[in-house]
Amino acid sequence: MHLYVADAFFRAGLLKFQNWDTTLYLFENDYQVPFLPWELAAYLGTAAELILPVFLVLGLATRLVAVKLFFFNIVAVVSYPVIWQGGFYDHKLWGVMLLVSVIYGQGKFSLDSLIFKQKS
Repeated sequence: MHLYVADAFFRAGLLKFQNWDTTLYLFENDYQVPFLPWELAAYLGTAAELILPVFLVLGLATRLVAVKLFFFNIVAVVSYPVIWQGGFYDHKLWGVMLLVSVIYGQGKFSLDSLIFKQKS
């Protein structure tokens, strides 16, 4: 489950990074990210999609990362209304999976588990 969600976000970030001019165009003209200038939103959004999934896969700060990705997912849906036509199901699925991670954490096969075992 974590790998599936992490893969979806990481691939989106990689696509944005590989097509940076298109990414900037979309953030300036199509995406309606609230509260942030479009250029800052492009940089922060791409960085989040590339970095946070790695933490999720490793199981490092799992609950915190899952909360951040959950809200990132909401912002994506709100800021790009086209998602409602085709990709909304995927975003709902990722949201539910991320909430499971928030509630239950990564489990015993994670860096979080190793860190907390050593502290006790």
